[in-house]
Amino acid sequence: MRLVSVRASMFRRVLLLTALIPTAALAAPVETVVVTASPPDPVGNAAFSNATVTAQDLHDNTELDRALAQVPGLSLFRRDSSLSANPTTQGVSLRSIAPSGAGRALVTLDGVPQNDPFGGWVIWSSLPPEDIAAAEIVRGAGAGPYGAGALTGTIALKESRGDGLVAADASLAQQNGRRLAAAGGTMLGPVSLFAAASDEDSDGWIPVSPAQRGAADNAVTYHARSASLRAEAEPFDDTLLSLRLGAYGENRDSGLVGATSSADGVTASLTLAHPQSAGDLGWRVQAWLRNTGFSNISATVLPGRTGTTVSNDQYSTPAIGWGFNAALRGSWHWLDWELGGDARFAQGDSKEHFQPVAGVFTQGRDSGGRTVVGGAYIETAAHPGDTLLVTLGIRADQWASTGGHLVQTTLATGVVTVNQKTPGKSGVVPTARLGARQELGDGLYVRTAAYEGFRAPTLNELYRPFRLGNNLTEANPGLTPEKLYGAELGAGLDGETYGVTLTAFWNRLHDAVTNVTVAHGPVTVPGLGTVPAGGLLIQRRNAGNIDAIGLEGDAHWNATDWLTLTTAFDYVDAHVEGGSAAAQLTGKQPAQAPRTTITAGFRALPLDRLTVSANLRYESTRYADDQNTLALPPATTVDARISYRLWNGLSAYAAGDNLFNARVATTESADFVTNYAAPRVLRIGVSWAE
Repeated sequence: MRLVSVRASMFRRVLLLTALIPTAALAAPVETVVVTASPPDPVGNAAFSNATVTAQDLHDNTELDRALAQVPGLSLFRRDSSLSANPTTQGVSLRSIAPSGAGRALVTLDGVPQNDPFGGWVIWSSLPPEDIAAAEIVRGAGAGPYGAGALTGTIALKESRGDGLVAADASLAQQNGRRLAAAGGTMLGPVSLFAAASDEDSDGWIPVSPAQRGAADNAVTYHARSASLRAEAEPFDDTLLSLRLGAYGENRDSGLVGATSSADGVTASLTLAHPQSAGDLGWRVQAWLRNTGFSNISATVLPGRTGTTVSNDQYSTPAIGWGFNAALRGSWHWLDWELGGDARFAQGDSKEHFQPVAGVFTQGRDSGGRTVVGGAYIETAAHPGDTLLVTLGIRADQWASTGGHLVQTTLATGVVTVNQKTPGKSGVVPTARLGARQELGDGLYVRTAAYEGFRAPTLNELYRPFRLGNNLTEANPGLTPEKLYGAELGAGLDGETYGVTLTAFWNRLHDAVTNVTVAHGPVTVPGLGTVPAGGLLIQRRNAGNIDAIGLEGDAHWNATDWLTLTTAFDYVDAHVEGGSAAAQLTGKQPAQAPRTTITAGFRALPLDRLTVSANLRYESTRYADDQNTLALPPATTVDARISYRLWNGLSAYAAGDNLFNARVATTESADFVTNYAAPRVLRIGVSWAE
C-alpha cells in the first residue's frame, strides 16, 4: 500500500509542476543551441584541487555514488552504497575529515542543488549514471560561486546531451537484481528534448553475519525509479532557455523485520543563460524547486535478536525547497571576473507516531520549521603573465532558522502534551577563498590556496529526533552553522601520456555538527521513549573543532594505445577537540572517518571489440562511534567488468562488484553486532554508449 501511495503522490506532483511552470517560451524559433544549462567553471578554478570523472567511468556503474567513490575520500556517511543505505545516511563528504549523514559536500546538477531540502542527503537513485555526462569534484570549502553547503567541496554534475540514444543499460544480477535505464534526446522543431529514466530492483542481502543474526534480521531490499525531461530552446541569439522536470521514488526494507523507508519527490528548474564572448558579458539566471517526501519505520531489536518491535513510524515528511541563483561574467584585459548571488529556502515537517504500548502507538509528533540562506559574491582571476594565475573570491551570506516547533499529542484523546516553539536564530557569515597557480613549463605547475566556507544545519538536524535500531538520537534546535577553514599546497605534472598531482592540506572544521553519545541504555528520555540495554542515547551538538592534516594525490598513465592505468590516495589525520560541548571526544578520531584511502584501476582494449576494466578501493580502519570503541576493520574491494561490442554502440558485458566477496563492515552496535555492505554481486547485461 505504501508503494502505491508513494508512486501516486510522486506523479501528482509532476502534473502539478507541469501545470505551474510556463512553457510558452519554448515555442520561440531558433536555429541552433550554442550554450548549455551547465554553468561555466569558476574563473579561478585551476588554482584549487579538482578531479574529473568521465562519462565512460560513470556509465560502467549502476549507481552514481559508486562511480564517484573512485575519488579517494569521497564517500557516503558509512561504507554502504546507495544500493543499501537508508536515505538519511546518503549525505556525501570529501577528504574523510568527518563524514555526516547530512553530507558536508554540495552536489549540483547543471547548477541546481541536489541535496535534500529537509535532511541535506542526496537521493542518488534520482541521478542515474546514464543521465550524467561528467562530474567535476572541487575539494576544499567552496566560498564564492558555490556558496553554503560546499564545506569539504563541491560535486558539480553535468547532464548528458545529444540526439538519439546516448546511454542505456539492461541487466540482471544476483539477489534477483534487475535494472533498466536509458537516456537520449531528439529535436522537435526548434526545441531540443532530452529524457532519462531508470528502474532498478534488488532483493538484497541480510547485513548481519550468520553467526550473529536472528529472527530480527531480514534483507535490505531496494526498488527505485526515476524519470526526467529537459526542453531547451534559443529564444534570442546565443541565449538558451532550459526547462527541466524530474521525478523519483524509492522503497527499501532496512535489514530489520518491520523496518522500512521510502523517499519520493519531484524537481523543476528553469535556466536562462547567455555565454560570455569577446566584447560581450556573459550572464545566467536560474530558479529551481524540490518537493520531496520521506517515510521511515524504525524497529527495536529484542534481546538475543529473537525479534523486533516497531518503535517509531515517521509516516510523512513533506518538505519543499526552492531558490535561485544569478551571475554576471566578464573580462578586463588580464582580469576575469564574476559577480553573483543565490538564495535557498526550505520548509518541512516530520510527522510521526511513536511510543507503542502492546503494539499500538500512543503518541504523535509533528516537528519542523523553516531555513533560509542566501548571499552575494565576487570572484576574480588575474593573469598578470602567461604562466601565473591569481584568484580571489569574497562572499557574505545571511542564514536563519525560524518557525521551529515540536508538538506532541496523545493519539487516543488528541490532547496536546508538548507544544514547544523554538525562537528563531539568524546571522551573517563572511567567507573568502584565494589561490595562485604558477606554470613552470613542460607541464609542471605549483599552486596554493586558502579558503573558508560554512554549512547551516538542516531541518532534520535542528528539529527531528529519530531512532535507528536500539539507538535514539535527539534533535537540537540550538545548532548554529559549522565552518571550515583550510589551506593547501599542491603540485602537478601534465604530460602527453601521463599526469600526476600531489596536495598537502590543513583543515579545521569549527562548531562541527556531531552526533554525540550522551548515555548508554537502559535510559528513558521524557517525551521521546526508552533506550534499551545495548542502545545509545545520542544528541546532535556543535562539538568544538575537528582538525585535519592530509596528503592526497593521483596519477594516470596511458601505458599503450590500448592500456590506461590510474591510482589515487588520500591520508587524513583528523581528531576532535570537543571543548565544553563534548569534552569526552577530545583526541578522538571522527566517527566513520578512515585515515587512509587508496584506489587503483585499469582499462584495457586488448582487441578491437573487447574492453576489460577493474577498480580497487582500500580503506583503513574506521570507528562506528564517536568514542572510538567500535572499530570497523580495514576493507579492500575489487570491481571488474568485461564487455564486448556487438554492433556500433551496443555491447554485452559481465561485471562483478566486490569480486572477491570481501566482508566490508559498515557499522557496529553497542552490543557488538556488526552490519556489512554488499557481498559479491555478479551482473550480466547489455549496454549502449555513444
